[in-house]
Amino acid sequence: MHLLVALDDSEPGWAALEFACREHPDDEVTVVHAVDPTNSSYGEAAHLGPEVLLERQQEASQELLAAAEDRAADEGCAIETETVVGQPSDAVVDYAVENEVDRIIVGSHGRTGFSRVLLGSVAERIARQAPVPVTIVR
Repeated sequence: MHLLVALDDSEPGWAALEFACREHPDDEVTVVHAVDPTNSSYGEAAHLGPEVLLERQQEASQELLAAAEDRAADEGCAIETETVVGQPSDAVVDYAVENEVDRIIVGSHGRTGFSRVLLGSVAERIARQAPVPVTIVR
């Protein structure tokens, strides 16, 4: 089985990775982090420029995914990692379709203050759009 863990730097995101490693130790696990260059303050984008902003987001993604590899190794789990660019829920679902993923595992809400009380908007959109089962971890 090929699992996709959608990871952001949040407690539910890390819980999703730990769940995948614990519950699916023998399955193929790909950890995906989405960077969205359109999700920045206007001042930040105007000051840095879109190319520099995207480059910084991709560097931060590489650091996050390296930390994911370390955490997975601590759990005895081997993972692949991938950075995708775009609106997070769309980019995750597109990656799942293009890479024959069998299940998506996502944290219940991310790090933005605008997440819904019980279920983050990205997790909700992934669950609604995904053509495969989605496990939401708190």
